[in-house]
Amino acid sequence: MGVSCGIECVFCLGCTRWACRRCGYVGADDSAAWPPATPNEFAHVPRACRAVLAAYEDDLARPRWAPARPGGYRMDPAAVVKRASYADTCGRCPPYLLYVDRAAREVVLAVRGLNLGRDADYRLLLDNPPGSQSFDGGYVHLGLLKAAAWLLNREADTLCRLLRDCGPEYGLVLAGHSLGAGVAALMAVMVVNHLDRFGEIPRTRVRCYAISPARCMSLNLAVKYADVIHSVVLQDDFLPRTPTPLQHIFGSIFCLPCLLFLVCMRDTFISEGRKLKDPKRLYAPGRMYHIVERKFCRCGRFPPVVRTAIPVEGRFEHIILSCNAMFDHGIIWTEREAQKALEVMLKGNVMTTPPARQQMDGRGSLQEEHTEALERALSLHRPHPASQPGVSFQDQASSCSSDSASSRTMNWDELVEKLFDGNEPLGMISDEEDDSVGSSVKLSLPVR
Repeated sequence: MGVSCGIECVFCLGCTRWACRRCGYVGADDSAAWPPATPNEFAHVPRACRAVLAAYEDDLARPRWAPARPGGYRMDPAAVVKRASYADTCGRCPPYLLYVDRAAREVVLAVRGLNLGRDADYRLLLDNPPGSQSFDGGYVHLGLLKAAAWLLNREADTLCRLLRDCGPEYGLVLAGHSLGAGVAALMAVMVVNHLDRFGEIPRTRVRCYAISPARCMSLNLAVKYADVIHSVVLQDDFLPRTPTPLQHIFGSIFCLPCLLFLVCMRDTFISEGRKLKDPKRLYAPGRMYHIVERKFCRCGRFPPVVRTAIPVEGRFEHIILSCNAMFDHGIIWTEREAQKALEVMLKGNVMTTPPARQQMDGRGSLQEEHTEALERALSLHRPHPASQPGVSFQDQASSCSSDSASSRTMNWDELVEKLFDGNEPLGMISDEEDDSVGSSVKLSLPVR
């Protein structure tokens, strides 16, 4: 009897502590110590949001979600090179479009997010067995990796042709929302490691914008590619904060108290330092841009402020108990708030209130910040080739390009093999299962 009472007391104390911490924690706390973003580095985000939103449209000439603000970016339907629907992708990845943005001199590949009415999207998102997939010195989401490889197999030649025809001043932009953001981020990793496949395009002209991304790569990879991948999170968005395996979330529909109990115990008794030292834990990718528009105990919305950093600790580790957690995930509202935030920056009306914590003041140049983040990740016993002392980002990128220079006739499946770290099978769809949806993406893992 006494043991049972003790267990109940411990459980009640743990739940009370969890409830107090969660009820007093707001979305703005995640980036309270981050410096504000500048207009130059944030200017591309509203355009990327608009490009991804176009992937949701049925007819770009008569868009359902036209820019709400007079200065909003509008896409030219005549500049769309290709659109792929669910019938075209056969469930291998979400629909996408190819677009040539001549005003910004960019070739854009935009991938839409999860469709709640499509079971193929659920299968893709839940295809991530425990342990994740070892890849490029870290770990990634298995299902999103398959989708990224399939999409590059299908469109890499078209992207290369567009970049060649448009001229050397054009860059490559990979953008996505939600599920598509994870696909775009992993495509960016593959592209950066095989720049020769795109006419030796410089790494500095390859950018990825992950809007409301799912957690898709381990911390060392998220920091390693922070100069290429830019994640955008609106206030309380739940998905970048969801470390719980998504198959558990969908499975908990019939047992939600069980999930709440597990989250409570984990967040209460597991320290952040222990979480950081788990090499298989997945995170939102790259540099983070956090759009903050609400304050604690304040009613209404305020002019949005954008904070940015390459965080190692505090990379959206807390699920926010907010009625806006789902609403802030929408691409429509993210695009509107990003455009509004950019206008605020350009007018010079950026809030000047200093952050409560000053750990990240004086970050210096973006490259210096990237170097410091890599060193911090290395100090957590998470080494990878690019973060070893004495190896620069440029050296790593050039070595990847030179290693793949002899593989110009290979397809993307074979090129991706070079980034795997083990020899376990990837678990692709079998040929029999694939007859109804097209040829399978076959990846065998060589022993390295």
